[in-house]
Amino acid sequence: MARAHAKDQGGSNRREEPRQGDRAPSTYDKLDSYWWASTRPLPVLVFLLPLVLLYELGSAVYLTNPEAGTRKTIEAQKLFGDFFQALGVVGLFVPGVALVTVLLVWHVMTRDPWRVRSATLLGMLAESIAWALPLLVLSALYSRMSAMAGIGPEVALASAQGAVHVGLMAESWQARLTISIGAGLYEEMLFRLVGIALVHMVVRDLLGAKNWIACTVAVLGTAVAFALYHDPRLASGAPDIHRLVFITIAGAYLGNVYVLRGFGVVVGAHAIYDAMVLVFLAARS
Repeated sequence: MARAHAKDQGGSNRREEPRQGDRAPSTYDKLDSYWWASTRPLPVLVFLLPLVLLYELGSAVYLTNPEAGTRKTIEAQKLFGDFFQALGVVGLFVPGVALVTVLLVWHVMTRDPWRVRSATLLGMLAESIAWALPLLVLSALYSRMSAMAGIGPEVALASAQGAVHVGLMAESWQARLTISIGAGLYEEMLFRLVGIALVHMVVRDLLGAKNWIACTVAVLGTAVAFALYHDPRLASGAPDIHRLVFITIAGAYLGNVYVLRGFGVVVGAHAIYDAMVLVFLAARS
């Protein structure tokens, strides 16, 4: 704690009492700084950039068939690609470039310092792992309930499951890991970064609802859209209510993580959960 001295009118030295804001940074100050910094655009960009590069590299190596001239992709990424194509911008890397550009422009507009602490990135990684754990518990409960209901539990319960094709588990583990990363990036970009913002804007700004109502509608609305995006149907074509409920709850959970902890952490949690289910747990089954 810094201490200052000043002379009074009589010339004698007296100690100036420290004010509330004059104390040295404590552990609580550093914690508050982390909670703030981990949601800012530049740390989020630095945290996610390796995932963007890994996904693009993995897609080129493990999801591309040069002989057939085809490339498997995440449905959310394809939707972004179609959107940009309608605007006259075409390219395999456009969604990734768009994500990086949005975060860079956001950073410039906020005028935050061009500095990222390694402790912040490590904290975001640890948080992502921690937030992924409840999803794994929910996934296990879903599998148990499906088995009790006589529905064969699927190994691939990750949200990436419905984004590519039915034979996902026939792919190599490298391909499944690539898909997990892509699902975390582009599904969160679609449903949380863009979806929640759009729904919140409509409910809050256009309809004039209170902020908490707009946030609730945005989180729940995008959670339902997230579930429908994954086509929760049985092989017979009938709705799979269990899976619909499971993915809706998972979407609402991820929506709350996004609102509370920002885009970087929710992408990390989503990608880690998918990788755990599609790669590590699948290898043991």
